[in-house]
Amino acid sequence: MSRFSFYSIIVPSYNRHDEIVEMLNSIRKLDFPADRFEVIIADDGSTDATADWVRSQVDSTAFDLRLLQQENKGPGAARNLGLAEARGDFFIFIDSDCTVDPNWLRAIDEGLTREEADAFGGPDSYREDFSSLLKAINYSMTSFLTTGGIRGSKKRIGKFYPRSFNMGLSRSVYEKIGGFGGLRHGQDIEFSHRIIKSGAVVRLLDDAVVFHKRRTSLRKFFRQVFNWGVARINLYKLDSGMLELVHALPAIATFGVVTLAVTSLFSQVVATIFSWMVVIAMILIGASAVHSAIMYRDWRQIYWVPLVMPIQILGYGFGFGIAYVLRVLFNGAVFTGFTKKYYG
Repeated sequence: MSRFSFYSIIVPSYNRHDEIVEMLNSIRKLDFPADRFEVIIADDGSTDATADWVRSQVDSTAFDLRLLQQENKGPGAARNLGLAEARGDFFIFIDSDCTVDPNWLRAIDEGLTREEADAFGGPDSYREDFSSLLKAINYSMTSFLTTGGIRGSKKRIGKFYPRSFNMGLSRSVYEKIGGFGGLRHGQDIEFSHRIIKSGAVVRLLDDAVVFHKRRTSLRKFFRQVFNWGVARINLYKLDSGMLELVHALPAIATFGVVTLAVTSLFSQVVATIFSWMVVIAMILIGASAVHSAIMYRDWRQIYWVPLVMPIQILGYGFGFGIAYVLRVLFNGAVFTGFTKKYYG
């Protein structure tokens, strides 16, 4: 017998019409009774065709599909709008740039019952039709050499926090802790932190997979990982328990690289050490590129991975470092990083 009888799937969106179409079509393929879930598109003031298209789909959709609208306030406020109107006894969040595996909701339902869980997080992965760049980003995000090792995997080295691209909580937990906070970036980690501190039973459900497109250019990817680094310091300022040593490693590596690069200009010994470190890094990244090419059966990984992995580490490291200086050393106000044309 299922522990929860009805699920509310909440999707925040801002000018993501094409993604909403793809996401909703994947939900239509779910192997799960249509009378046991609803989908809420929480539209955050979109100016594209999102609202009209969702309305046009309501009558032809087997499950209950609802559109909620507000002026643009950010994804956290959009998720809170969905929470306030949701009818389920369990709330699930996914991002608009995700599609779901047909077994996704059944895996959640069975996992929550089996684990007697009050909340969950699930992994994100890739589809075969993703571009070579998206596959390289997926590889980097899940590689032990990068920050990927702490995202949605049992082989992680930091505390597991469910993330808003694939997470959920019971109505009773929501009524206890409230909705998402006001942070622009990292709000899902802060939300998960409150879920965990409430005493709720939180589980990682490995079989509940979503396919995540993430960012579609190197520039957008850099802005995203930079904001993650910024977010970690903002989270630390709220509660020191949300910062672990593993979260600082990319910043330490970035600071080390910059320091050695500058010092090597004045010291032959340091220049030699730095040269060997560069060689070792190139070997590791090159081996990763070959592994990714074999894994995805895509030779283009040979040149994408060596671009993506350094961007992830250095982007996060610079964001973390700049925010640390501004917020911790100089005790400044909240630093938001990149905000223009950024959503999620």
